[in-house]
Amino acid sequence: MARRSNNPSPRSTFHQDLPFNPTPRSHSMVESIYSQSQYSESSESTAASSVDDAHRILRSLRPGVYVPTVTFFQADTEDLDLDTIGKHAVRLAKAGVAGLTTQGSNGEAVHLTHQERKLVTKTTRNALDNAGFHHLPVMVGCGSQSTRETIELCREAMTSGGDYALVLPPSYYKAMYKAESLVEFFEEVADASPIPILIYNYPGAVSGIDIDSDVITKLAQHPNIVGCKLTCGNTGKLGRIASAVDAVTPSEDGSGFMCMGGSADFTLQTLVVGGSGIVCGLGNIAPKACIKVIDLYKMGKLDEAKQLQAVVARGDWAAISGGIVGTKSALQTFYGYGGFARKPLPRPSQHENAKYASGFKELVELEQSLS
Repeated sequence: MARRSNNPSPRSTFHQDLPFNPTPRSHSMVESIYSQSQYSESSESTAASSVDDAHRILRSLRPGVYVPTVTFFQADTEDLDLDTIGKHAVRLAKAGVAGLTTQGSNGEAVHLTHQERKLVTKTTRNALDNAGFHHLPVMVGCGSQSTRETIELCREAMTSGGDYALVLPPSYYKAMYKAESLVEFFEEVADASPIPILIYNYPGAVSGIDIDSDVITKLAQHPNIVGCKLTCGNTGKLGRIASAVDAVTPSEDGSGFMCMGGSADFTLQTLVVGGSGIVCGLGNIAPKACIKVIDLYKMGKLDEAKQLQAVVARGDWAAISGGIVGTKSALQTFYGYGGFARKPLPRPSQHENAKYASGFKELVELEQSLS
């Protein structure tokens, strides 16, 4: 649950007057093919070339709830807690989520080395497969500050078991970018990535860069760009994109392009304007509650969906306010695991733990009632 302002999303800070075809090419085959061979350092360099010879599985994206998973660490050493990472992934899969995302904001990707990133994704994929969830797709956060490293992360995501890459725009040299720089960035990454990519628009994480609907709609025409995640909270933008690309929805196949909201507190709003679902950190705490909002909408039970959305939104505000520190605290309080974030993020005090627990209490009680 990345921190997001309560204020409306500002006017886009990245806009380019580019012509685009409002009827993009079909994304009806939004799927990923990748090798299931075990990852190792010796195999990494040849994985891309040998993928055609390996066992293949198709994992299509479908409308629903996707959870950017938390990365867990040993309390004393801050080493990866692989056992908990795997068990958490299976818990979410059993709840019925449509897919998982590793290396997101909730996954503390900025705190991980390349090797650790690969190990988290591999552990997640293996845990899902071993529990019988072979069909469940895994997105992998692959944003970086250079086109070259972003492509490298996409390749590493594939060899580690990832199906799709979720890509933030680079931002460190924002002031020096030309109008076309970010369009070229996404097109070049999409050209080179061995797995399909989704555009990740999150101004709060990238120096305020806010990619507008015209640019995303243009980029949606690329055959290897299959979706977007909008954590800007701008449902007007989401609706424009969804309409322009004929996005897949819970009731309509459309073009297959996935137009996703980026937070659970506007799940229902995302669906009403034609979106495909959400990628929400709150799903780490209450996946069934997030899924239930979508199920009620699909059944036409809008009044019930609105009531449930209000509970989810209150819980999401606790998550947004507390960030990953609060999310891990709540997992520890209510589920017996969670631990701490890596330094320099602080460890919460007893008072802060109590505050986080209070903020999530209503939502967790709802979640437990759905079990």
